[in-house]
Formats: sequence, C-alpha cells, structure tokens
Amino acid sequence: MIDKLEMFMVLAREGHFGRAAAVYGVTQPTLSSAIRSLEDSLGVQLVLRGARFQGLTPEGQRVLDHARRIVGEARAMQDEMREARFGVAGHLRIGVIPTALPRVARLTGPFLARNRAARVTLLSRSSAEIREGIAAQALDAGITYLEGAEPGRLDAVALWVERYRLVERGSETGALSWAEAATRPLCLLTPDMQNRRLIDAHLAAAGVEVAPRVESNSTLALLSHVATGSWAAILAEALSEGSALPAGCVARPLTSPEARHAVGLVVGHRATRTPSLRALLEEAERIVER
Repeated sequence: MIDKLEMFMVLAREGHFGRAAAVYGVTQPTLSSAIRSLEDSLGVQLVLRGARFQGLTPEGQRVLDHARRIVGEARAMQDEMREARFGVAGHLRIGVIPTALPRVARLTGPFLARNRAARVTLLSRSSAEIREGIAAQALDAGITYLEGAEPGRLDAVALWVERYRLVERGSETGALSWAEAATRPLCLLTPDMQNRRLIDAHLAAAGVEVAPRVESNSTLALLSHVATGSWAAILAEALSEGSALPAGCVARPLTSPEARHAVGLVVGHRATRTPSLRALLEEAERIVER
C-alpha cells in the first residue's frame, strides 16, 4: 500500500503518467496499474482520465492529504529503525535558494560530521518551489527567506541575516546608497526570484526604478557579466564572500535603506519527523546558539 501511495503522490506532483513513472523508476503501465489497484482498494476514483492525466477527483485530493501523512510517518518509522541499528542514517533532500548556496555548508557540514551515516542532496530552488516541495514531500527541508514561512504549515529556525552588496570591477570599497547603485548598468536575477523582488522593493524605497538589460536565474551568469567590466550586479552578501568574486571586482555595501532579511531552515509543521530531520533541526539550533 505504501508504494502505491508514493506513486500516487508522485503522479499528483508531476501531473503526467509518463513523467511520474520516470521519476519513481517504474514503467508507465506499472504506475497506471498501481493507481488503479489503489482506486479498487479504496473504492473511489482518484484520477480524472482522458487521453492524458486531467487532475484529481475531490476524493483523490482527500486521499492525497492522507497519503502525505501516511507516507511521512512510514518514512519516519523506517528512519527510526535504521537509527536503532546505525545511528542517524537517513537521506535528506534540501531545497536551497541560490543566494544561500555559498553558506549552506555552515549547516550541512557540521550535520554530516556529527552523523556519519547520513546523506544530503542539495537542490537549488526558488522560495516558492521550496514551499511547494515541502508540502508535496518532494523536499524534506529548505533554506529560504523566513518572510515566506507560513505559521502552522512550516516551522523555521533562523540561520543568518542576508544583506546586499553592489558588485563591480574597480578598487573603491566604500558604501553606496541604493539610488547610487541604480545608476550603474545593472544585471540582476530574474523577477520570479524572491531575491530580485526584495531588491526591487529596496530600489523603490529609495525612489528609483531599474530596467536591467541582462537578467538571469543564475548568479554565476551575473558574475560572468560583471567580470567583463561592463556591468554591475546587486547580490546577496554571501555571494561576494571569499574567493567568490571575479578577479578585479569589489563588493560595496548598500545603504539608505539598510536592507536585512532573515534566512533560515524550514521544515513541514508535523508531529512526526524522521531522526535525520530532527538531527538537522538540532544542528540549526546549535548555529543559532553560537
């Protein structure tokens, strides 16, 4: 039953029988047969079918809610048994906003050092994708902006405060106002990224608007443009630390307004959690205490 519920969850997430089968690692006939068997067992139709997947029935949506809870508890039980034998040994899938990727090892490094049998997969995701992934149990946790955390649906632990820098070629390192930064030939993240929306809000608060000629959802692409000397970028402070900057570039603090946004670990708000997820939360709390 658990495997059928898992396949049903993947189908609901992917919205396509072929893609769901590929994600779960079975053939499409196998997945279709499992869904029909689940429908027969429950005595209700779960999926609207035509020439292709057309969504869930109302009963299917209710079963999906139950499936997420049942599968989550089953995974927690499996991890509990592995922990009894080997210690914390689970596999965590963590979505991370791009601007937090340079600092994610602050959390995962100590976690993996303390739990030698544990594994993590880090996936670059937008803040919206992280919330959706946790709700669908495609992600176990996320590192994202805490302004988007929904009380009652997500639990959060603050990890650090995100600040902003203007990155450009040159030698001047003094602070700039947001209005001054707007006079530069900017390349910015795409508007679907939460970081870009925050930057736009701070520029608006400074009374300026920008229309960047270069936009990308990749910070690497932005830095490659900055390296040419023809562009500047407004980036999170984490992306300008250490050796992250291209040669000859500087990262200048931005003021007026002073922009600060909390970034933290978020997990689904539920009573049952796997040992590995509990251990990750404990590690996040240690970071806060330090």
